[in-house]
Parts: sequence; C-alpha cells; structure tokens
Amino acid sequence: MAWLHGWVGLLLGWVLFVMCLAGTLSLFKPEIGQWMRPETNAKADPADAIQAAATWLTANAKDSNAWFFTVPSDRMNTVEATYDTGGKYLYRALDPVTGAPAPRETLGGEFFYRLHFELELPYPWGRLLASIAAMVMLVALITGIIAHRRIFKDYFTFRPAKGQRSWLDGHNALGVLATPFHLMITFTGIVTLASLNMPWAITATYGNDLEAVYHDLSPGIAERERANVPAPLAPIAPMLREAQHQLGGTIGRVYVLNPGDKGAVVSVFRSDADQLGFNMAEMSFDGVTGQPLRKWRENRAAVQTYNIVYGLHMARFAPIFTRWLYFLGGAMLTLAIATGMVLWIVKRRERAPLSIGNRIVERLNVGVLAGVPLGCAAYLLANRLLPLGIEGRAELEVSIALYTAAAALVVGAALKPRWSWPLLTGITALACMLAAILGLSASVMSAVLLATGAALAWLAVQQSRGPKQRPQRRRRTA
Repeated sequence: MAWLHGWVGLLLGWVLFVMCLAGTLSLFKPEIGQWMRPETNAKADPADAIQAAATWLTANAKDSNAWFFTVPSDRMNTVEATYDTGGKYLYRALDPVTGAPAPRETLGGEFFYRLHFELELPYPWGRLLASIAAMVMLVALITGIIAHRRIFKDYFTFRPAKGQRSWLDGHNALGVLATPFHLMITFTGIVTLASLNMPWAITATYGNDLEAVYHDLSPGIAERERANVPAPLAPIAPMLREAQHQLGGTIGRVYVLNPGDKGAVVSVFRSDADQLGFNMAEMSFDGVTGQPLRKWRENRAAVQTYNIVYGLHMARFAPIFTRWLYFLGGAMLTLAIATGMVLWIVKRRERAPLSIGNRIVERLNVGVLAGVPLGCAAYLLANRLLPLGIEGRAELEVSIALYTAAAALVVGAALKPRWSWPLLTGITALACMLAAILGLSASVMSAVLLATGAALAWLAVQQSRGPKQRPQRRRRTA
C-alpha cells in the first residue's frame, strides 16, 4: 500500500497540484471576479439586471443562438453571460444596470474554476485528464489511510528541522487532519464527471441521443427548433419574478434559446446558493409571449442524490464560515500533494544521489510547485497593470498566467534547486504583495494576498539558507 501510494501520487501529482490549487481558489470565484472588476460596483434587482443584459445582447449580438446568464447575488454584482457570436462563444461580465460589458474585461475567478477541471485543454481532453487524476487521487487517499499504522498519532506529531522526517510529518499531518474532507471532495469530483469516466449506462440506454439525456435530466426545459421567423423577445423580468414565485426560491441561472426568433424559449433555474442540491427546479416560458410552458421540481431519488453530491463539491450553498472551512481543507490537500512530491525526492535523493531520473523529477517539482502559484499571482497582477481598452484583454491575462508558469518551469529546469526554490518563491511573494497594493482596496482579497505574500517571503528566506546540517555524532573510543 505504501508503494502504491507513493507511485500513484507521483504519476499525476503535478496535475493534481494544479487542480487542487485552482479548485481551492475557485471557492471564492465571485469574490475574485468582483475584486478584478473594481469599476463595476453598481447593484440592481436580479430580474432587472437580467433584463438589462438581455436588452444589450439584443442590440449587440443579433446573430446569437443562445444566451446563458448567471444571476447577480450578494457575492457577485455583475451578470455572468456566455453567448455565441461570429461563430464562437464569449464570456462577459455585464453591468447590472446598463447591461453593457464591464470596462475591465477579465475572466475573473472563472479562470481558476475552468482551470480546476479543464486544465486549459480543449474539450473533452482536459476534463478526461481531470477525471483520471481524481480517480488516482482517490486511490492515493485510500492507500495512504491503509499505510498509516499510526494515523491517530500523526494528528499530533510534527518534528521541525529534521530533514526527511519533517517532510514526512508535515505530509502526514496535512493529509490526516482533513481526511474526511479530502475523501468527500475527491469522490464528489469524480461523480461530477461521471458521464465522461463511466458513460456506458448512458450509451446503453440512449445510444448517441444526448438531447434525450438532457431532456430526461431536466424535464422543465422546453426544447424548440428555430422557426427562422423574426419576433421580438418579450420582457424577461416578469418571467423571472413569476418563476421565483412558482419555484419557491431565488433565481440562479437563466437560459435564452433562439433569441429574436418566434421559437424563443426562456428557461429559469432555481439558485443553488440557498439549497444543498444543484438544479432542483426549473421553469420555461415562451420567449415571445411570456407564457409559461413547463415547470419541474426534482423529486426523483437518484437524480436528487446526484444533485446533492454535485452540490457538495461545488459548495455554492455554503455560508461564509463553511466556505472558509472548505478553503482550509482545499489548501491542506494542495500542500499535502506538494509535500508528498518533495518527500518522494528527499527519500530517493539520500538513497541514490546521482540518479538522473531523481534529478529531473526534483527540478520539475520546483518548476511546477513554485511556478503554478507564480502564474496565479501573475494573472492577478496583470489584471491591474494591463490597459482597460485593449482588444482581447481577458485572453491576454490568461496568456500571461500560462507563460509565466512556463517560464518558471524553464527556470526550475535550468537552475539548481538550491537557487530556484528561493528565487521563484520570492518572486511569487513579491507579485502577491504588488497585486494587493495595486488593488487599492481594503478588501478581504487584498488582505489574503498580503498574508500570502508575507508567508511566501518568509519561506523564501528559509529556502535561501538551505537545509540545516545534522550534527555529527562522535564515536566512542575504548
């Protein structure tokens, strides 16, 4: 079990590190998005905000076949809109009053959310890799539990400045203290991608008819073909208020299919911010007349079970205290993966100091474990430094994050770990502090960035001093 734990952890450890770090940050996706759009601070009633967004899209995306909205909430004041135009889908944060895109074009926290389960790879390859990595993570957790003969003692054991023993103690403590959370978040993550990693039940029942799958999972959505007869979209705000009354909760998402056509449909979904389960009720309206078409409350046990498992992973239901507990658990899992990767090298470096394979893994460790946080910090810093009006600004922020991480990988491969660790860690600390200072706000986000920068600066100083040498024991003489 110990052998399997070590090798499956190494197999996809770097991928898991990226996934866990991005997933932990995406717990505060709305807050990160709001911090990255400081110019957009107006608030409006959710129904009026969606109406404003629909009005702007009607005038500026006339060739669009579908609009997908996320309704503003207490955590996010903009309308998150995804729509197709010119043959490609765009993501924009829209002003809740004017409906126009926010002046500071950025993906905000959406970048971390997508990175968590798509890894910046095209569909479906990123999700498939994330799914496989999650299954590997579950194997690593189970084998780690079995291999721990002193699991309760590890709750309280940490011996600092002891070399390999300190790394092992740190890895054990980070893994053991939040084991229930780690098991829950890993298993629920696998289930959310079940249609990719275990598609056979769907294909056996439906074949390749995915539309039938989606219809059976969400019967409240009315499907219509485009009629190719122009017709204005009816006011959306009254539909949303009617849906909120009928569904018995706040509105979370709105889909508008075939806008500007006689076959237009408006589908409204209840928010999962006030319930544990995901997608528990929906209602559809005729987009031209505003008349209700279908309504559905989910009562099927199997689907409800899936929705609750999905909701547990997404944590949109979580109040602020629970969300910080999720964040703490995610940070511990991220650090457990990082310390495990370092421990793998520390153990083998002592056994085979001249091994070329160990040296390659050690340098890749530096590039990934120090480079990915540096890329995240560069993303936030680019948000404050890039001019507002440049074309493709959101894509440029993402490119800066990815190229920065790639450059860190090159530095980690080129320099000895003795120098690359403090160098990359120190640059990341500086980038976090600069992002907080340039943020010009006394927000929790800026405070977290400052605290992270300070912690990384301390770590860089410790790394620059190198490992402490163990005192040599004097041999007894007769």
